Amino acid sequence: MIHSHFYNKELETLDRGRLRELQNEKLVALLRAIGANKFYEERFRAAGIRREDVLSVEDMQALPFTRKSDLIAEQEAHPPFGRLLSFPLSEYLYFHQTSGTTGRPLIWLDTRESWDTWLRCWGYVYRGAGVTEHDVIYFAFSFGPYVSHWAAIDGARRLGALGISGAGLKSEQRLRAILENNCTVLVCTPTYALHLVEVARRHGIDLRSSAVRISIHAGEPGASLPNVKRAIEEGWGAACNDHAGATEVGAWAFPCTAADAGGIHLNEAEFLFEVIDPLTGHAAPEGERGELVVTSLGRAGMPVVRYRTGDLVEGTTERCPCGRTHARILGGVLGRADDMLIVRGVNLYPSAIDNLIRSLPHVVEYEVEIRRLDGMDDLLVKIERAEGLTEDPVAALSNAFRSQFNIRVTIEEVSRGSLPRYEFKARRFKRVADLPQGSGANK
Repeated sequence: MIHSHFYNKELETLDRGRLRELQNEKLVALLRAIGANKFYEERFRAAGIRREDVLSVEDMQALPFTRKSDLIAEQEAHPPFGRLLSFPLSEYLYFHQTSGTTGRPLIWLDTRESWDTWLRCWGYVYRGAGVTEHDVIYFAFSFGPYVSHWAAIDGARRLGALGISGAGLKSEQRLRAILENNCTVLVCTPTYALHLVEVARRHGIDLRSSAVRISIHAGEPGASLPNVKRAIEEGWGAACNDHAGATEVGAWAFPCTAADAGGIHLNEAEFLFEVIDPLTGHAAPEGERGELVVTSLGRAGMPVVRYRTGDLVEGTTERCPCGRTHARILGGVLGRADDMLIVRGVNLYPSAIDNLIRSLPHVVEYEVEIRRLDGMDDLLVKIERAEGLTEDPVAALSNAFRSQFNIRVTIEEVSRGSLPRYEFKARRFKRVADLPQGSGANK
């Protein structure tokens, strides 16, 4: 067995039969606790289901799915929180919201008990990555109203580690703080970790000689992509770890020291998971790609039951070399169900394009414009050349697209520093106006 770090070894190595019993127990307790939740009461009644009849994971199949659009519509119809609260407002202590980059922000409240669930989940993330109470963790976030940032730093404190906030600082200031305080762990998005590498090189800072030994990432697919992971590890000289979560669900996946054996773990002690065909809603066979559905078992204050995350994954219950029995998703989150592009007959996800571009040392930053040409999606990839590079990055990337995806795309080199950098979730893929018929692009 590969040496691993556990948060709760007994729960993480449970026989899968006993793990299912535990989930059933927690599911029944959850449904009892949310009896006053008007949103779910109405949905159960419309489906002709009594919550007291749901006694097992198998019984859940009769329950309707919940989508983010349902939650947003509920808060729009019954502002500000919707009828999503299970308890009186006086029991809630924590207010957060989503970024709202794709629409109306979703507000989410937590009770003390629900917040404890968040912190337990971060305990799995930290221990799985090898973090201990002796580490100094740097959070390269703006914080703001985003729950993941606050839960991450509070979870570090719960673990007993020293947490340092990078809020309000510029990238160079954050790098100086990491070095001056001998920080051993970095927490940020994978995009921002690579941006900090770029800033460090510009200022002559050698990150590989720093005390940072572990980096932990989420917020976007990336840290499980082989070429992104490699770029982060080479730039920082530290082990790169992925995890996954969502404001309305929690931190539902965590890494382990056997990550190279394939994927990140689903936290089955705190959540129920299903993988479904995104078109039919039926269960996908194990090992086949599908959309992840999550039920949070410990966050009764503002619960989600059978929540369609929109995340595409490939799951397996094959035992991990680390010794855990919890299921894994191979390659982390592979993309979003609604993000697939069809480029000249080839199905592509942004994560696949990101992994391809990060395989080349020629490109330091990029942006992709998606436009329609003659009835098909066409890509314009804008790139910034890596400093000191003499080789033509346009030709190298064009060859890579043809070799790996068998498609031609338009590639344009732009001046260094002209493309946006991202601290939070990267927005590199943008749909723009259609090209006029017969424009000749990519012919």
